[in-house]
Amino acid sequence: MSKKILHIANSDKFIPPFIEFVKEHFEFSEHQFLLTGGMAQDQLKPYENAQLAKKTIFGRLQHYVQAVIKMHQAKKVILHGLFDIKLVYILFFMPWLLKKCYWVMWGGDLYVYQLGERNWKWKVREFFRRPVIKNMGYIVSGNQGDIANAKEWYGFNGEKLNCVFYTSNIFRNDIKTITCETSDEIRVLVGNSATETNRHLEAFEIVYSEKIKSKKNVKLIVPLSYGDPKYCKVVIDYGKKKFGDDFVPITYFMLYQSYINILYNSDIVVFNHNRQQGFGNLVQLLGFGKKVYISRQSTLWDYFKSIGVVVYDIEKFDIVPIEESLALKNRKAIEENFSVERIIFDMKKVFE
Repeated sequence: MSKKILHIANSDKFIPPFIEFVKEHFEFSEHQFLLTGGMAQDQLKPYENAQLAKKTIFGRLQHYVQAVIKMHQAKKVILHGLFDIKLVYILFFMPWLLKKCYWVMWGGDLYVYQLGERNWKWKVREFFRRPVIKNMGYIVSGNQGDIANAKEWYGFNGEKLNCVFYTSNIFRNDIKTITCETSDEIRVLVGNSATETNRHLEAFEIVYSEKIKSKKNVKLIVPLSYGDPKYCKVVIDYGKKKFGDDFVPITYFMLYQSYINILYNSDIVVFNHNRQQGFGNLVQLLGFGKKVYISRQSTLWDYFKSIGVVVYDIEKFDIVPIEESLALKNRKAIEENFSVERIIFDMKKVFE
């Protein structure tokens, strides 16, 4: 029996909680999930309407055959990210499917245009991606800057849905479950992953310069649990050389509550990304009242300003905590824009 809404996704960390959220708040029987492997595949629960592709050649082939059949049958097709080039090929050769496709942008699937290495492989991929994105029926994103980039780079001319889509973007302010740590150190959280778009080395130089100038006791907390292992090593070597014992890399996957504790106990945050990245982390940090520095190059600069959230320019970094009045202002804006009710409201725009 065909389902009304088909979801196609990689088993990234956002997907298992997303499936559970759909099950809790919507008519679950109307949804079908076709999934490929990923970092969170072990967290998937065994539902009849959620199929995880096997890693064998036959299993992958079966996945794409099922995708073709079910995309034709479904009323709506939700593409969670556009990273799978084989899926792009399918949509390139079956463009009639695009009018019912909803591309939920993740960031990296858009910014490959700007940041990808422009070799022959990139050119071939972009040859197929361009008409697919241009003729996509819908783009789903809460970030108008990213939607504008899709229009400029790919000529996207479909419908834009302003939606915050994943449970990772819900601000959870359950202070009772958080361990509050006291310290005479100023804890600076830098980045969210071991990817080059974090631009860690540039951020380290900025923080180090201010640390020397202010003569303050600064400890760097640097999450590096996923991304590029080679880049991770470069970041760790440079960080240890620059900050010594005051450099604390996190190279393993933590339990959710443990990670939230780290966010809550940070004093200042530096996200030097040159694109939209780490959005869910920023929602939590801003909701906790932390002072957040980001790059003006990121579309998140304009996004947060548009919803009344105060963020700071990385080029004007200093080791001074945020004023309490501004922290409260940010917390209020985050609570209004990233609640469970808001996520349900936004999802309804897509599902109904």
